[in-house]
Amino acid sequence: MNRTRDRVPELTGILTAVSLALVFGAVLGAIPPRVLPRAPESALAAIPHLNAAISAAAIVTIVTGIRAIRNGDVERHRRLMVAAFGLFGAFLILYLYRITLEGPTDFAGPAAVESFVYLPLLAVHILLAIVAIPMVYYTLLLAASYPVAELPATNHPKAGKLAAGLWLVSFSLGIVVYAMLYLVW
Repeated sequence: MNRTRDRVPELTGILTAVSLALVFGAVLGAIPPRVLPRAPESALAAIPHLNAAISAAAIVTIVTGIRAIRNGDVERHRRLMVAAFGLFGAFLILYLYRITLEGPTDFAGPAAVESFVYLPLLAVHILLAIVAIPMVYYTLLLAASYPVAELPATNHPKAGKLAAGLWLVSFSLGIVVYAMLYLVW
């Protein structure tokens, strides 16, 4: 535990770099699709819908976790935030798998909506996700490397508030992007 405690910033940087490399590698086509087994088309088509449900579950989990810590229920907060991170991990694995095999989904709506609504929303969603990743890692590494009694004296409370806020907005915008891609158009 003490070794992790002394290396939280470095570990945060490493985990962030690996995560972003995987995401950008998949989005930019740097990961060859042939390295992954191909699921049936029906499974690939279900991933965006499943990821929207995972995002909604993560939002509920994060909000419930915030309420738990505000009520002083540290153990429930911990369980919920670990669950939220697990949901994020599941989302990310499914997203990376599909994007590696299929590439990004094209927007099928009107060009004006794409230019003035969809792309700005997508950009903010992506930016917040990129900023949230190191904050989430940092917060979780602090929680994992300090006893609960010492956490209030660390950056965990401040970083956790920022991470949760970024995460909530990013997940929410992700659901809006999903709706625009798969439900509206």
